[in-house]
Amino acid sequence: MNAALLAALTFALFALGYRYYSRFLSERVFRLSEDEPVPARELEDGVDYVPTDKHVLWGHHYTSIAGAAPIVGPAIAVIWGWLPALVWVVVGTVFMGAVHDFSALVISLRHRGRSIGEITGHVIGPRARTLFLIIISFLIWIVLAVFAFIIGTLFQSNPGAIFPIWIQIVAATVLGWLVYRRGIAILAPSLVAYALLLAAIFYGNAFAEAYPALGEIPVGTWVWILMIYSFVASVLPVWVLLQPRDYLNAHQLLTGLSLLFLGLVVLQPTVQAPAINFAPEGAPPMIPFLFITIACGAISGFHGLVSSGTTSKQVGCMTDARAIGYGGMLGEGALGMLAVLAATAGFASSAEWHSHYASWGAASGLSAKLDAFVSGGATFVAALGIPHATAKTFIAVMVIAFAATSLDTGARIQRLVIAELAESYGVKSLTNRYAAGALGIGAALLLAVTQADGKGGLILWPLFGTTNQLVAGVSLLVISVWLRQQGRAYIYTMVPMVFVGLATVVSMLGEVRGYFGAFSEQWLLAIMGSLILLLDLWVVFEGMRVLLTDASRQRAASGAGA
Repeated sequence: MNAALLAALTFALFALGYRYYSRFLSERVFRLSEDEPVPARELEDGVDYVPTDKHVLWGHHYTSIAGAAPIVGPAIAVIWGWLPALVWVVVGTVFMGAVHDFSALVISLRHRGRSIGEITGHVIGPRARTLFLIIISFLIWIVLAVFAFIIGTLFQSNPGAIFPIWIQIVAATVLGWLVYRRGIAILAPSLVAYALLLAAIFYGNAFAEAYPALGEIPVGTWVWILMIYSFVASVLPVWVLLQPRDYLNAHQLLTGLSLLFLGLVVLQPTVQAPAINFAPEGAPPMIPFLFITIACGAISGFHGLVSSGTTSKQVGCMTDARAIGYGGMLGEGALGMLAVLAATAGFASSAEWHSHYASWGAASGLSAKLDAFVSGGATFVAALGIPHATAKTFIAVMVIAFAATSLDTGARIQRLVIAELAESYGVKSLTNRYAAGALGIGAALLLAVTQADGKGGLILWPLFGTTNQLVAGVSLLVISVWLRQQGRAYIYTMVPMVFVGLATVVSMLGEVRGYFGAFSEQWLLAIMGSLILLLDLWVVFEGMRVLLTDASRQRAASGAGA
């Protein structure tokens, strides 16, 4: 099968989804209006609530959700074949993931920019709110540890990416100052800053060769450095670093996706993986684990946290939510699709692919997963005449930049969640952003270094996928209850909720059973997985009870009126 043809078909399906389905949701279900007030303008504070241009915010939101997960997940899932992975990316993105992200953004906009966890208290009840916020805190805790470990791993295996990443941070802070303190339009200086980043990428390998000690820094040390950086980024005003750097990342992402697609067109590679591989050695059953392995590339609970945690506080016009929420997830799906193709058509031969994916154990190593995308993507980009070493550094920088964005966005969301819980229970010291940020980062750091060289984050990776999807299911339940209470059609969020909920609960039960089977080694996973599953089922029970009660009251009222 020609990989370029598959990419073109996927893009066409995404375009149709945005043109028709997102418009239907925006106009008929949520009934968005340009005149509707938004939290960024009503509560503007210059720190979290900042009205932002749609294109700038799209870049911030897109790169916040487009971390390493939509790359790692598909690079694992192709062990079951390219067809199931690609179908799930397309169907999941259009009818589930984009609906989830867009809906979470809209409901937050209509609740003064509150997070989906906080909104749960208003829609379902205070107890459900507390339970859901704890689940969210668990998820972000895992995300911070895992993403820090991923970036550290990439820095160690691709030292040429270190120099460009730090140049990007400096360029972003200067860009933020020029735009928000000097009033300069963002496009021109952002292009200059992006040109500097590209120059740094070309110089990255030479810099790494000049300072070989950089490549010898242990992953655990990088985890410490990245956690300190995340704390600083999470307490700074969004305009200082997050917004301008994410705008640069948007340039990079669009460039990267364009180069990957053009490389596919020029190279016309053949997919080397089988269409379906039902029983790979040592792998769990494809159903339901496909839907957990590919999380962020199809639907992700973390995206709802970004939508309601940071993005909703920056939307300048209500109708912008369609492009940012639904359109941003389509961009994520495009990245997931290219990850599928890089991990299946980026190999020289079918024999090479089968050797790499000989078994679940061979395919599930973090370095192997990342290398499948970085090397495969570099092969596509090199087809355009770019030196392979430079192409590989470019792809590595792209992955690291997105993972770093998710890292510090996650740290900011964790700070907000801790502050929300602290405010509810009268713990005033933790309502301070520095104290809340330090607690969130400190817990994640402890988790990441629980074993030598930061391996705690890697051990927790399987739990990330299931917890992430459980959060997505609960978010869709909250949104469905709210739509029901507003007298709106809620089937468009309820159907994805039931599908994702069932798949993740079955998967989590299987994982917890496995953890208890090796309790002496995986006791932490067993305890965390059991607790998260229990909390999830409790929230679902609370939500369904409210949903059924509201339906019963409406039927009774209709009967009385008759």
